[in-house]
Amino acid sequence: MKENSFLSKIKYLLYLFFAVIVLSCSKKSNTGGTTNTVVNAEVTILAGETNQVIQGFGCATVFAPPNTSPLTNEEFDRLFGSGNGQVGFNFLRIRIASDDAWRATELNHAKAAILRGAKVFASPWSPPARMKTNNNIVGGKLIADSAAGYARYLNDFAVYMAANGAPLYAVSVQNEPDWEPSYEGCVWTATEMRDFLKNQGALVTATRLMAPELVNNNQTYVNTILSDDAAVANLDIVGTHLYGGGLVENALAKSKGKEVWMTEHLDTNVTYNANLNTAIEIHECFTKANFSAYIWWYGKRFYGPVGQDGAVTKRGYVISQFARFIKEGAIRLGSSANTRNDVLISAYKNGTKKVVVAINWGTNDVKQKISFQGADAASVIPYVTTSSKNAEQGSAVALTANSFTYTLPSKSVATFVEQ
Repeated sequence: MKENSFLSKIKYLLYLFFAVIVLSCSKKSNTGGTTNTVVNAEVTILAGETNQVIQGFGCATVFAPPNTSPLTNEEFDRLFGSGNGQVGFNFLRIRIASDDAWRATELNHAKAAILRGAKVFASPWSPPARMKTNNNIVGGKLIADSAAGYARYLNDFAVYMAANGAPLYAVSVQNEPDWEPSYEGCVWTATEMRDFLKNQGALVTATRLMAPELVNNNQTYVNTILSDDAAVANLDIVGTHLYGGGLVENALAKSKGKEVWMTEHLDTNVTYNANLNTAIEIHECFTKANFSAYIWWYGKRFYGPVGQDGAVTKRGYVISQFARFIKEGAIRLGSSANTRNDVLISAYKNGTKKVVVAINWGTNDVKQKISFQGADAASVIPYVTTSSKNAEQGSAVALTANSFTYTLPSKSVATFVEQ
C-alpha cells in the first residue's frame, strides 16, 4: 500500500510538472514568444546573367517640410555617408525654383551632398509665372510660344549651379505633369511633353535631361514620348513616381537604351511592417520594373530615412540595407527562383564584389542556402535589420563550394557583402 501510495504521488507530481511545461509553451506561443519554426530555402545567384546598371539611391530637399528643422551637417553625414549608422545615399533631388532665396538654399543643399560624394539632379514644380497661361506658378499651362524660353531656363539653372560649385547630373522638364495640384504645378499632356522634348530638348546642353516624372507610372504616357525617335534623341533619363500605375518594366525604354528612374515615393506609415514594405518595394523596383535608381521623398521627415529628431529611422536602416552596399555603377545579377516565396532575393556586382539582399517577410525563420554559379566567392559579411536590430554587422560567413547558409530571422532584411 505504501509503495502504491508513493508511486501515485510520483505520478501526480510528474503530471503537474508536464502540465506546467505545456502551459508555459502554450503561453509563449500565444504571446508571440521567441521560438520560431525554422524552414529551409535555396537559391542560386547567376553571376553570368547581367541586368540593368544601378545608378543609386537618394532623397529630396525640394521644399521646407512643416515642423522640420533644416538639415544639419551631422544629418547630411547620416544621409550620404556609407558607414555604420548611415543610410548610404548617393543622389540628392532638389527643386528648380524661380525665387533667388530658395535657389540659394538648394545650392547649399547640393554643395553639402556633393561634399559627401553624392550627385544632384533638379526638378521644377512649375515654369516661371511669366511663361504660363495664367501668369501663376499654381495651375495653368506652359504658353506654347514660351517653350524655347523654358528650355533655356532649365539650361540656365544647370549653368548657375555649375558656376557656383554644384554641377547637376540632370534636370527634369516637370514634376508630375499628369495631374493638377492645389499648389505649385503645371499640367502637360503626353503629346505636349513629347513635342517639347523633340523641338526644344536640344537647347538643354549643360546637363542631362529627364522626363516625364509622372505621378503615376503611366506606360501609355511614357510610350507616347518613346515612340518618337526625335524626342528620344533629346531624352537621357525616363523618370517616374509610384503613386499609381504599378511596378512594371517599360520594354520600349529598354529597347531604346534609356534608363528608368523612380524619382519619388513616400509612405507616412512608420510601423515596422510598413518599413519592411519599403524594402520589398525597392526589391521590386529593381527586379520587376528594372529601374536604375530609387529616390525617396524628403530626406528628413518623421516617415523619412532621418527623423525630425535627426536620428536615422527604422526606414532609414531598411533602405541602407541596399544603399550602403549597392554603389553607383553596380550591375544587377540574375538568380533562380527561391524555393520559398516569402524570402525575396536580389543580387548585384560592384566591380568584382558581389552583394546579395535577402528580405524574409514571412513569420518563420528561414535557413537560407545561397549559391553562386559562374563566379567564385570565399566569404561574406552579413548585415541584418529586424524590429530590434539596425543594419547590425555579423561575423564573416565562409563559403564552401561557392555556397553558404544563413538563418534569416522572420521579418528581416539581410545584406551579404563579399569580402
